[in-house]
Amino acid sequence: MGVAGSGKTTAGTAVAARLGWRFVDADDYHFAANLAMLRAGLPLTDGDRRPWLERLAVVIAEARQHEESLVLACSALKRSYRDLILGRERGDVLLVYLMGDPALIASRMSARTHFMPPSSLPQQLATLEPPTADERPLTLDAAVPLDALVDRIFAAAT
Repeated sequence: MGVAGSGKTTAGTAVAARLGWRFVDADDYHFAANLAMLRAGLPLTDGDRRPWLERLAVVIAEARQHEESLVLACSALKRSYRDLILGRERGDVLLVYLMGDPALIASRMSARTHFMPPSSLPQQLATLEPPTADERPLTLDAAVPLDALVDRIFAAAT
């Protein structure tokens, strides 16, 4: 989890490959109307996000039902979003929070092609509710090189 540009997809893809797990990018589950709003730099409301989060909750529930391990890259900016997609029982979840200096994240956002424009970063940061201790997050600095991030996440997941 983390704001746009924090490295969720890059790190998640690498971790999933190393673990031999399925990788799921939450961005692939957005509705067209939400993507249009995000491309325009308009923030989504909780109501806009809810159907998307419900889709992700189904993905996770199905993986649990089939005892399938997966890595999900998702902004999950608020506790209520994490509660909705993960449920209350999280013994099977390693929540990884990629936090970073806003200047670093803004430079990453400016250097890539993505539906989230760099102008959306202040709103993302304002919405962000970092995970609390009871969520048992693994909090990592997004500035850490990818190989080191993957090593830390892999060690915590195994």
